[in-house]
Amino acid sequence: MPQSHHSHSGQFCKHAAGTLEEVVLEAIRQGFDTFGLTEHVPRYRTEDLYPEEEGTSLNALRSQFEDFLVEAHRLKIKYAAQITLLVGLETEFITLTDTDRLETSLQAWTDRIEYLVGSVHHVNAIPIDFDRETFDKALNSFSSTPDHRADSYTTMGAFLNSYFDAQFELMRRFRPEVIGHFDLCRLYNPSLRFADYPDALERIRRNVHFAVEYDALFELNAAAFRKGWDSAYPGEDVVEIILQAGGRFALSDDSHGPHAVGLNYHRIPEYARRVGIRELWVLERSDTTNAAGRAVTARRVSGRWQEHPFWSEAKDRAEA
Repeated sequence: MPQSHHSHSGQFCKHAAGTLEEVVLEAIRQGFDTFGLTEHVPRYRTEDLYPEEEGTSLNALRSQFEDFLVEAHRLKIKYAAQITLLVGLETEFITLTDTDRLETSLQAWTDRIEYLVGSVHHVNAIPIDFDRETFDKALNSFSSTPDHRADSYTTMGAFLNSYFDAQFELMRRFRPEVIGHFDLCRLYNPSLRFADYPDALERIRRNVHFAVEYDALFELNAAAFRKGWDSAYPGEDVVEIILQAGGRFALSDDSHGPHAVGLNYHRIPEYARRVGIRELWVLERSDTTNAAGRAVTARRVSGRWQEHPFWSEAKDRAEA
């Protein structure tokens, strides 16, 4: 105890910090037993580059990801006696080009990618988690009125439907082992109630049931706390749907550098208690392949995980 299935480093992600090895060493220092290394897949259009990537060629992004795989597997071997490192990736679904290219890339990376974190960060090919201005641009792309206000309910409904349809397509094509920040679509509207949007709510139920059917894990992602939420991802209403469907949760810090490893993990046990999450699961290597053809499986974290000394230590670090 504990684990994280989702992380980034400044070495291979320009909006993160630190080297990949520094991230791993911090996870070891804090006592993580399993830690997933999951850099973003390359993007395939120059218009999809972020401001900090200006001047970076698409070929350079591809090479950077290949370098990540080499370094991640080097660290996996180097620190095998101290921590279990899993090497994966976090998906992007901006246009169909991303999913088509990912399918081709996964065939080439068969022996190097152990699992996927299935995430959606764009709607209508516009980022939804970069800043509020860009989020509003994505939202307003569904508006049918010039002032973007008269049809705000309809606009939000269409936005949410598009997000969850993209999430479903990602799951359908790739069967990601971990569903990343399930409700990122309400990042800037954490009080939004999906019950107020029946079509979106039906899509959430569809996606959850599909993921449960192929044995995916839903990440309990602590990054939402640093975004100003009073919960992890997903929020309580989505957690309820997941639990009712028999879904399972796995820890993620979604760290973007050594400074963020385990950040806000001290808040996880109380949130889990509040929403009724009693069990946690962790990915591990397997001798057999799963629904996606990858050799990992989920194992339930044994014992009363909430009582592990890590949590009180994490609280002490947060209060120091």
